[in-house]
Amino acid sequence: MIIDLHIHSKSSDGKLSVNEIIKIAKKRKINLISITDHDSIGCQGQAITLARKKGIPYISGVELNVSFSYPKFSKSKSISLDLLGYQFDLTNIELLKKLEKIAEYRKERISKILKKLNAEFKKEGLENFTKNDLIKIQKSADGALGRPHIANYLITKKIVSDKKEAFEKYLVKCDVPKYPISLIEASNLLRNASGKVILAHPNDPYGTSLTKYSRYLNEQTKIIEESMFPYIDGIECWHSRNTPKTTKHYTNFCKKHHLLMTGGSDCHQNPITMGTVMIPDFVVKQFLK
Repeated sequence: MIIDLHIHSKSSDGKLSVNEIIKIAKKRKINLISITDHDSIGCQGQAITLARKKGIPYISGVELNVSFSYPKFSKSKSISLDLLGYQFDLTNIELLKKLEKIAEYRKERISKILKKLNAEFKKEGLENFTKNDLIKIQKSADGALGRPHIANYLITKKIVSDKKEAFEKYLVKCDVPKYPISLIEASNLLRNASGKVILAHPNDPYGTSLTKYSRYLNEQTKIIEESMFPYIDGIECWHSRNTPKTTKHYTNFCKKHHLLMTGGSDCHQNPITMGTVMIPDFVVKQFLK
């Protein structure tokens, strides 16, 4: 059985449309999927309809970026983590209103990032980005607007050669904080919409994860036990950047504490990695009862 519960479409920062994702899922004989765009559920209705037509089991999904503080690290600033939400009510007013606020903030954030970019361009004798450039960047995003869209535009303008250079040279130093939503608030939003709350990729060495506090697995799960248990229903145990050691540690932890276990490729773009993470069959049974 092939399962992928972590896929991004063009509605956030992926390169594949919803239609393309569903077609590929059918071709690859994926047995359960979820599109989990960043802070956006605009594509969910279309995804459900298309998946049903292709005979593919589908569950609603979203990925929310949250701020989290671990009290025992009092000198540390709060860190960003990602929560995956599944099987929530797409018509929940509270959730929809919050996502609208986040979308508006994303536009403000992009404007602020462009101002910082212009300061860097001035140092290098490059032409400033204008309001017209901002409009073009906004139009390039079908849904949630973010730094990857600026990176793509920098490549188009031949200011950088690839996304890696865009982030290393400009977008890290020119960053602006994301919308301030706490772990508790995000958890309540999803649960009030009858959704399940999953901590995403907790040991991702290159992404948003608990590695900002510790790279030791035992210390990570101690943080979860002491500060996160009331707000999550499970953990993403299988991920494209997990090591076998990470997966084993987190599956054992979830079994011990009776938490849901999920997994996915975190596919954003070609070369397509959708459906390539080996996830056991019992994961389906947690959602399709």
